[in-house]
Amino acid sequence: MNLSLLLILGALSAFGPLAIDFYLPSFPALAQAFATDVEHVQLSLAAYFVGMSIGQLVYGPLADSFGRRWPLIFGVALFSLASLGCALVGSLEQLVLMRFVQALGGCAGMVISRAVVRDLCDAQAAARVFSQLMLVMGLAPILAPLAGGLLLSQFGWPSIFYCLTLFGALSGLAVALRLPETLAQDAPRPPLSGSLRRYGGLLRDREFLAFSLSGGVAMSGMFAYIAGSPFIFIELYGVPAEHYGWFFGGNAAGFILFAQLNARLVGRHGPGFWLRRMVWLHAASALVLLLVAASRPASLWPLLLPLFVYVASLGAVIPNASACAMAGQGRQAGSASALMGSTQFSLAALASAMVGVLHDGSAIPMALVMSLCGLGAAVLAWYSGQVDNSGR
Repeated sequence: MNLSLLLILGALSAFGPLAIDFYLPSFPALAQAFATDVEHVQLSLAAYFVGMSIGQLVYGPLADSFGRRWPLIFGVALFSLASLGCALVGSLEQLVLMRFVQALGGCAGMVISRAVVRDLCDAQAAARVFSQLMLVMGLAPILAPLAGGLLLSQFGWPSIFYCLTLFGALSGLAVALRLPETLAQDAPRPPLSGSLRRYGGLLRDREFLAFSLSGGVAMSGMFAYIAGSPFIFIELYGVPAEHYGWFFGGNAAGFILFAQLNARLVGRHGPGFWLRRMVWLHAASALVLLLVAASRPASLWPLLLPLFVYVASLGAVIPNASACAMAGQGRQAGSASALMGSTQFSLAALASAMVGVLHDGSAIPMALVMSLCGLGAAVLAWYSGQVDNSGR
């Protein structure tokens, strides 16, 4: 896969994390602007997850029936317009609505980029490409909170959404000019009327479910961290909003490191082998984090090491789970990608909401949800080895 195509797919894959991470430092400012608290501002994050869950189920069948390009161009355009709407809102309720619409557009990039990889790669090559995409999209959690904090301090929170508008417009231009149609012209194109039947078949596929859920449950733990960390870092431990990105970005750097290590490892034993081993490191770090949080440390530093390992290990867990789930899906790659992504963001919405519901003024709720997700991912990865008949 050439570099320009990889960069475009990376940008499209980054729509989700970028639209989330970019505005995280603005949570306290948004709460002040709309005369509410951070817990209510988190509703805008949950709305984004819900929009991602719903929208992906629509784009998958569209991409299988009409090709990859036109549904993608529509989604990117919708993302850009909704990002502009977010910058212009006058209330929290309007922001929540615009974030939902923004997600309906942004999820097109995430669904269709996975389908494009499946169009062009086998399972092992797909695992390598997904790991490389982790490098591109992993820059978003490093740079976005830093840039978001800087923009917030200099120009106010609307500037964050103006930048997302520009990013969406540039990505749409790149897709229109440089991304070819990867769904073969002679490939059978299933009708939209069969969408529910295809989803039903995927839900009966135990291998697909085991792999996609193991990655999805692990990813939901990361979004519990995303939802809880602004309060813990900025309010509980007094990290300045403009410095929040340094802590957040350090964990994202570990994510990139593990993703690149994984790209080298999968050539030896395959993505399933490494998924079922890395996920236990992921689960162990979550349990350590919970023990540290339960001790209610006086400073942030004791929490940072288990947080780093937890986020970093996702750089191996997510691409391997995605590659195994998408292997063998062929003609229904768009629908498989959509169902996998929708499941992931439904779980993410649940995990982030649980952090808010359990909020008690400490780091314990976030650590508890992350631990449950880590253990759940490990059990599902073990189960995937019992039902995987291909030896992945």
